[in-house]
Amino acid sequence: MSEQENTNGGLILATSPKAKRMYHLQANVSRQRDLPQDEQLIVVPPRMNMYIQKNLQINQIFQRYTAPADIWPYSIDEAILNLTHSWRLSGQSPWDVARKIQLTIHEETGIYTTVGIGNNPLQAKVALDIYAKHNHDNIAEINYQNVPQRLWTITNMEDVWSIGHRTANHLRKIGINNIWDLAHANPYALRAEFGLVGEQLFALAWGIDRAHPGQVEPPKSPSISNSQVLPRDYVHRDEIRLVVKEIGEQVAARLRHRHLQCTKVSLSIGFNYASASVANRGGFGAEVTVSATNSNHDIIAALLRIFDHYWTGEGVRNIAVSCGHLGNDSGQQLELFRPLQQQIRDNTLERTVDTIRSRFGFTALVYAKSKLTGGTAINRAGLVGGHNGGNSYE
Repeated sequence: MSEQENTNGGLILATSPKAKRMYHLQANVSRQRDLPQDEQLIVVPPRMNMYIQKNLQINQIFQRYTAPADIWPYSIDEAILNLTHSWRLSGQSPWDVARKIQLTIHEETGIYTTVGIGNNPLQAKVALDIYAKHNHDNIAEINYQNVPQRLWTITNMEDVWSIGHRTANHLRKIGINNIWDLAHANPYALRAEFGLVGEQLFALAWGIDRAHPGQVEPPKSPSISNSQVLPRDYVHRDEIRLVVKEIGEQVAARLRHRHLQCTKVSLSIGFNYASASVANRGGFGAEVTVSATNSNHDIIAALLRIFDHYWTGEGVRNIAVSCGHLGNDSGQQLELFRPLQQQIRDNTLERTVDTIRSRFGFTALVYAKSKLTGGTAINRAGLVGGHNGGNSYE
């Protein structure tokens, strides 16, 4: 969990099975304010550095059983392994190999794991999520032969990987109330109702998934972005603009680091709960076209134009900046109405700051504005993946 000011303690990002069972908690992610007041219920801060270290250690164990190209790190605590061509080298059956991996992880890290086995990633994931944790060995299997017994008997569609609450409600509105109904629906009607997603839902209900862990699809429209959930509700214009500037500078630095420029700059603003209720919308987002650039000045100017045009005083809780339509950094695009020497000095200064931060860390050199009320750049520099690194157990 990450403590946040004015958020009733922030989000609970993971909940132990025992806590779920004892206190009837329904999901991993919840608000601390919603937890029962009981001294036996312990809330601990995240320790992302430790999680990453353990994740890397476990992934090294996986490589003893299959090739690195056949390992898909799905999240910090899950991975999908394709053992099609390698399981015979390590055991008598896929279940036997799964058990060996499980025991090896426990012996070397002390961590207990659950395992789902399937003919494809979907089957393995559903076996993991729904069945493995209820078996004494924490292993479960779904294959094409037992789809009717394992998939079609699932009554709560939200339990199935990739079916969210909104999709499940949409399905119920058209008379599909469980996975059996979905498997026996008219696929053409699903396509008409949901588009391509309808076909994917129908395939899911039959346990069909053609994804391959080793196949990485390049993005059709690559971009570089950063976003932040603010530590409190921001309601003052100057504070919001300050964070927009900080995130814009971070994205611009990432462009320069990758020797790229962008011609599209976008800003997304998420309102706080009160403002979203009054405005009947969660926020706004817009993009503008700019001349090819990776300059702090140009990107921030574009972001502030968007913000000043669309913001009408709402409380803000989320800010996201993205730069797209990327191209190679082949030179500096000069502006007609700014002094030439000033543009060159600004560009040199930005790249000098990048070099110093790359060598000595972000906080070795920060802009004075980040020390103002509302600035978040210095605090964010100490986070890992947006979470507390947790170098100690305090």
